[in-house]
Amino acid sequence: MKMKTNKGAAKRLRVTGSGKVKRKGAYARHLLRHRSTKQKRALRRNFIVNSANMIQVGRLLPNG
Repeated sequence: MKMKTNKGAAKRLRVTGSGKVKRKGAYARHLLRHRSTKQKRALRRNFIVNSANMIQVGRLLPNG
């Protein structure tokens, strides 16, 4: 039986050419008024999923 991709994870994660997984940072959606400009600027960039979480991500994105 084929494994299905978790569509919620597929919309939030992207696999790079080297096999790493990119994600966006949290705390960047709303209530930005009280956050510093430095913090908001740092949240614009993408992050790489930690190696400790790659097993879970592999289950969510079996074809990734």
